[in-house]
Amino acid sequence: MKKIRIGIVGAGRGIDLARNFLLLDCDVVALCDNRKARLEYGKERLKGCEAYYDDFDEFLNHDMDAVVLANFFHEHAPLAIKCFEKGLHVFSECISNGTMAEGVELVRAFEKTSGVVYMLAENYPQMKFNREMKRICDSGTLGRVMFAEGEYNHPGDPGDGEFRKTYYYYPEHWRNYLPATYYITHSLGPVMWATGATPKRVSAFPIFMPPAPGNYPVSKQVGDKTAIVITQNDDDSVFRVTGCASFGGHHNAYRICGTKGQIENPHGGGTKVTLHYNSWQLPDGAEELSTYEPDWNDKDEELIKTSGHGGGDYLTARMFLDCIKEGRQPEHPFDIYSATVMSSVAILGHRSVMNGGVPYDIPDLRKEEDRAKFENDRLTPFIGGDGSKPDYPCCSRPDYKADPEQFDLYLKELERLFGEDK
Repeated sequence: MKKIRIGIVGAGRGIDLARNFLLLDCDVVALCDNRKARLEYGKERLKGCEAYYDDFDEFLNHDMDAVVLANFFHEHAPLAIKCFEKGLHVFSECISNGTMAEGVELVRAFEKTSGVVYMLAENYPQMKFNREMKRICDSGTLGRVMFAEGEYNHPGDPGDGEFRKTYYYYPEHWRNYLPATYYITHSLGPVMWATGATPKRVSAFPIFMPPAPGNYPVSKQVGDKTAIVITQNDDDSVFRVTGCASFGGHHNAYRICGTKGQIENPHGGGTKVTLHYNSWQLPDGAEELSTYEPDWNDKDEELIKTSGHGGGDYLTARMFLDCIKEGRQPEHPFDIYSATVMSSVAILGHRSVMNGGVPYDIPDLRKEEDRAKFENDRLTPFIGGDGSKPDYPCCSRPDYKADPEQFDLYLKELERLFGEDK
C-alpha cells in the first residue's frame, strides 16, 4: 500500500508530531514555518523532508495527502479551510477555531469536501488512565453518568527562562493573551470521550490572582490563574473543567461519577486509577474499592511508551491514519462538529467570565440556524498576525496589565535568550 505523505505546519510542536507519523510508516515530505529560526530548527531535526517552506500557500502545492496543523493555537481554521480546498486531510492541534465565525466557516468549508478527513489532534484522552475510564464507562458498570471533572493544571516556574524562550518568545505571542477558559481541550476532551456527552450550555468563573511583586520577568497580560468552567450536557450530565490552570501542584486529573460508582485518577500524577462502586450495586466479581494500574491492551504498546503526552501523541496519529485508510471521519469528540463544540465552550466560557458567570448556549454547527447566529462573530482577545489589535478583553479584569517593571525584565530576557536570532 502506498505510504501516506504528510506535511507539517509548525516547526516547534510539529516536529514532535512528525516523529509519530514516521513511526507509523508515513513519509513526512514537507515542513512549513514562517519563522526563520524555527524553520532552521526543523531542518536540523527533520532531515528526511523533500522540501521546507516559509510560505503556506507554496507549501500547499507540494505533493502530499494530509497536513498536520501545529501552528499558533488560535490560527488553525483559515489554514484548514485552504487544505480542504486542496482535498487534503487535516490533523489540527488543538482548538479548531479561534473565533465563532471561523467555526462556522470551517464547518461550511468541510461540508463542501468529499472524502477529506478532519480530526482534532486532542491527545489527552489517550493517556492510559483516561483510556481505562473510557473502558469502564463503556462497560456500563458505573450506571448512568451524572457528573465528570477534568483538570489540566500546569503551573510554571517564573524563573524558567528556557520555558519562556520556547513558549513566550515575543511580546505579542498568543500565550501572553490567552484567556483562562481557552486552553480547554486537555480537560474537556477526555471526559467528552469517556462519557459520550456533548456540552450544550456553559458558565464560567475566574480565579484572579496576578503575579506577586518581585524582581522577575512577567509577560502575560492575563491575571487569571484559571477559570472554573461548568457545562450542562445533552444527556443531562454536568462537567466541571478548567482551562490551562495554574493552582496547586502540577497534575492532570479526571473523575467520572455515575449512578452506581465512580472512577478517577489520583491528583498529583501517576497512571493508576481508583474505581469505587456502591456496596449495594457491585458488578459481579468486582471489589467495592480498588486502586490499580491499568493495562494498555494495545498491539503497539512498546511504541506508545516512547511517545509524548503519555502515549497520546502516537495514538491520536494512529487514529487519524486509520480514518484516512478506512475512509471515515473520527468518532466523537475528535470529529469537526465536536471540535467546534470545544472551541465554543472556550470562547463562550470566556464571555461568561466577563459577564459574571451568565450561561451561554453552545451552538450546534450542524444546524444552519445556529451558524447564522455566529457567522459574523469575530471577537478575539489575540493580536493578529497582521498586527491587528484584540477587540475583546483577555482578562476577567479588563484593565489589568502586566507590571511594567516585570514586563521590562521579560523584554530584556528575550534579548539575552535570543540575541541576534530573535
